[in-house]
Amino acid sequence: MSTTEFSFQVEPEDAGQRLDVYLAEQDDPPLTRSQVRKFLDRGEITVNGAQVKAGYKLREDDRIFWSHIPPTEPNIKAQAIALNLLYEDDEVAVVDKPVGMVVHPSIGHPDGTLVNALMHHFDELPTIGGELRPGIVHRIDKDTSGALAVTKTDRAHHHLSAQFRDHSIDRVYHALVFGPGLADEGTFDTLHGRDPNHRMRFTGRVTKGRHAVTHYRVMERYDSGAVLVECRLETGRTHQIRMHFADADAPLLGDVLYGGKRTSQCSLIGRQALHARTLGFEHPDGQRVHCVAEYPDDFSGALEALRAGRDWR
Repeated sequence: MSTTEFSFQVEPEDAGQRLDVYLAEQDDPPLTRSQVRKFLDRGEITVNGAQVKAGYKLREDDRIFWSHIPPTEPNIKAQAIALNLLYEDDEVAVVDKPVGMVVHPSIGHPDGTLVNALMHHFDELPTIGGELRPGIVHRIDKDTSGALAVTKTDRAHHHLSAQFRDHSIDRVYHALVFGPGLADEGTFDTLHGRDPNHRMRFTGRVTKGRHAVTHYRVMERYDSGAVLVECRLETGRTHQIRMHFADADAPLLGDVLYGGKRTSQCSLIGRQALHARTLGFEHPDGQRVHCVAEYPDDFSGALEALRAGRDWR
């Protein structure tokens, strides 16, 4: 099998970050820190031509190079799990990911994931993102529903990954937030980094981090102070929408991690009220693909209740 090569040049805002953390935050290839350490041990990843450890502190203009020989067979098992496909051809597919499904195997989620389902439904998937993430070019949280793109060839994987890197993917999310004081529209343009007081969360209130931009507009307001917002992602950082609205004092309904005492307990929906509504991208053959994922039952039920005047608390 042919070797796949990736290279990165460290930007000033990433200087001082650990190598394994930096690589795990890249959109392409999508890797975990444990995978990074494994590839470092194999000698596949170098910095400025030299082998380093996972904890190496990056410097501005460092050049990271990864020469990877994919495994002959993914180390995951196919499982007959139902999938709702919004689009499919020989190179790409768009899946309507249900609430509660993890995208790829990880610690605590060895099977029952979207990848296990993909291995059953499709004959072959590219493994350049790692043997545990075949075909995966982006992710959405376990408890976020909606449209997610999957690649079925290496050509498609490279083509879509490039669009995610240059932010030309059209990604629209709908969310329910507690935002009685939220402006009718706006843009969150912040940094994105680990919250120093809560390592499971991210925040824009950091002095060093990656760039994160979310555009939003209010679609509906309700008497209880809840608001239906449409969010258009310019960048796609981890927990970006959840982070931006929490930092703006308008956390998502049902969000246990970011909602705190204010909105984590929601009587209308039992998870963060976030849905990947539309996904649009350029197909490797040049045509435009545009998919819309309908609201799942819990999200549409919460909307109906709010429109009927029910309180979400």
